[in-house]
Amino acid sequence: MTDPDWLIVRRGGAPLVLGMPHTGTDIPADLAPRFVSLWRARKDADWWIDRLYAFAADMDATIVRTTLSRSVIDVNRDPSGASLYPGQTTTELCPTTTFDGEPLYLPGQEPGEAEIAERRDRWLTPYHTALTAELARLRDQHGRVVLYDCHSIRSHVPRLFEGELPQFNIGTNNGATCDSVLERAVEHACAATGLSLVLNGRFRGGYTTRHHGGPEAGIHAIQMELACRGYLDEPTSPDETNWPTPWHPARAAPLAAHLRDILTACLDWKTA
Repeated sequence: MTDPDWLIVRRGGAPLVLGMPHTGTDIPADLAPRFVSLWRARKDADWWIDRLYAFAADMDATIVRTTLSRSVIDVNRDPSGASLYPGQTTTELCPTTTFDGEPLYLPGQEPGEAEIAERRDRWLTPYHTALTAELARLRDQHGRVVLYDCHSIRSHVPRLFEGELPQFNIGTNNGATCDSVLERAVEHACAATGLSLVLNGRFRGGYTTRHHGGPEAGIHAIQMELACRGYLDEPTSPDETNWPTPWHPARAAPLAAHLRDILTACLDWKTA
């Protein structure tokens, strides 16, 4: 069975799987007229993350990513719609606002329960089915596998967090989703860069990390939320004229080199 055209799976042999749930910007033609603007519907993508981690293919990592905009459905949310961060502001399974609180849909065009269920079955379930299959394949081959979930967000989003976000935000759901030695190895690799970091701060791991991470079953999951300033220039006030900032390989190269070291630490833990 071939993967659908919105789901891209690069199968590798190393015990490392990269999840990329928010790199997509595609919006189905039948949904596009219902959004306030297509720019707004794409605003909160994890911009250029697939390019930033392109080197992972050279490490023979498996990469699972979707080309679909998170505004259609966020495949890193609990399919039940339950919040993973009770008491904190977040966006829904099928978001109705941007991170900044702007409405995504024209009045009366928001998806209802039946449509949300249809989107979940059409997109979220296949994404996680693919991840499950790749993790099982590599776990059976190697005995254990690392799931590294790739994310990024603007450094300043007052509605979601105060102040400036650290460069590296490591999430293991307070240590529940991976071996403690792996957690420390990733934390140490981040610290070695000299850039700011936090472990299990504002972003402790989304649905992908929490659902698939099972150290007792040989699957060790870590979420990495990057502040965008590490690899692109962020505008003070993003709008249609200045966001996203274009991809520049030279601008991103220093952070990409650090990320290679972080993924190497994941593989070294596996082979230690």
